[in-house]
Amino acid sequence: MSIRTSNPDWGAFAAIATVAVIVICAAIDPAHAKSTRGPDPAFAPTYAQPPAAPIANGSIFQISNGYSALTNGSRAAMVGDIVTITLVEKTQAVKANSASTDRSGNIQATPAVTGPISHLFKGTDVSGGAGATFTGKGAAAQSNQLDGEISVTIAQIYPNGTMLVRGEKLLTLNRGDENINITGIIRGADVGPDNRVLSTRVADARITYSGKGEIARASRQGWLNRFFSMLSPF
Repeated sequence: MSIRTSNPDWGAFAAIATVAVIVICAAIDPAHAKSTRGPDPAFAPTYAQPPAAPIANGSIFQISNGYSALTNGSRAAMVGDIVTITLVEKTQAVKANSASTDRSGNIQATPAVTGPISHLFKGTDVSGGAGATFTGKGAAAQSNQLDGEISVTIAQIYPNGTMLVRGEKLLTLNRGDENINITGIIRGADVGPDNRVLSTRVADARITYSGKGEIARASRQGWLNRFFSMLSPF
C-alpha cells in the first residue's frame, strides 16, 4: 500500500485569495454600499408640544402653549414651526504668489611678476565667476456654489429670541440618492413673511450635501487605485 502526496497548487490558491480580497474590499467599499438610507436621527424633525391642560381658574379665555398674538401673523416663532432655508451659498478663493532671484559675480586678476621668469607669465590672466538664478511660482483657486431650498423645523427657542433649526431632505432618484442636512441658529427678525431665511443668515450653520449611487460611484476612485495611491511616495 502506498500513499501518494502531491504539492499544493499555489497558483490556484493565489487566484482564490485574490478573488476573496476583491469581494471583501467591494463589500466594505462605501461606494458599493446600499444607496438608499434612512433618516439621520441627528436631524430628526421637532414636533410641536401638545397644549397643556387648561387651569380651572374660572377665566373664560385661557392662554395655551399655542397662543400667538394677532400682530405675529403666520410667521414661525414656536417649537415645531416650519422654516424654509434658501440655500445661496457661494464661496470663491484665489491665491497666487511668485518669487524670482538673480545673483552673479565676476573677478579677474593679472599677475605682475618681474625678474628672469617674468616671460613665463606674460599674457596670463586669472579670472573667476559665479551665478545663481531662482524662479518660483504658485497659484490656487477654489469655488463652490449651492442653490436650492430645504424646509426645517424649529427645535429650540433661546431666551434672547434666537432659534435652533434643523432638518434634512432625502431625494431618491433613478440614478442614486441626494441628501441635504442642515442645522444652525437663526434670528426671529430674519424670518420673512413667507417663513423663509437665507442660508447666509444662519449662524453656526452645518450644511451637508452628499450623494450615493451610480453617478457618485463613477466619479470616485476605485478601492485598488486608492490603495496604491496611499502607498505611492510621490
